[in-house]
Amino acid sequence: MAFIGPDVVLEEPAYVHDSAALYGKVRIGRNASVWMNVVARAEHAEIVVGEYTNIQDFVMLHIGDRTPTIIGSHCSITHHCTIHGCTIGDNCLIGINSTIMDGCVIGDNSIIAGHSFLKEGTVIPPNSIVMGAPGKVTRTQNNFVRNRVNAYLYYRNALAYAAGDFRAWAAASFPAEIAEEMKRLTALLDNG
Repeated sequence: MAFIGPDVVLEEPAYVHDSAALYGKVRIGRNASVWMNVVARAEHAEIVVGEYTNIQDFVMLHIGDRTPTIIGSHCSITHHCTIHGCTIGDNCLIGINSTIMDGCVIGDNSIIAGHSFLKEGTVIPPNSIVMGAPGKVTRTQNNFVRNRVNAYLYYRNALAYAAGDFRAWAAASFPAEIAEEMKRLTALLDNG
């Protein structure tokens, strides 16, 4: 059974795995998901996870000495990331095993490549692709559709896991559903 501390607020998340441990002032948004072995600790500041955001397996969320951890909506914080006292905008993807340190600010629609390290106070503009240690912007492009589709995949998977279905992505109808979601998001972006 998940450890959900007394100060944690769950705003109707889609899924919280039994192995998650959430301590202190933590808020998990509507339709968000918290996967296997996630740990979130907020002893004096807060951690906020936005709507439809997925916090994947073995992610560690913690606050900074003087900074909360704020994660926007429709984000994917992928496996083994360390998110520490920073702010991540909406529609972002943080790649596997990345570390984002205190005071960092990541703009909307950005991708942080796997194994990147963002040192304290790094500011990333919206629509960036970041790589390296220390992380640097290597390209600018709007990643809205790509990142929202990834968040949608995890939202749908979270609903399936909550219902005991661990193979939803294998359904024959799933590729068409994802194509329809991509079409919807592209039209949303185009009509902006």
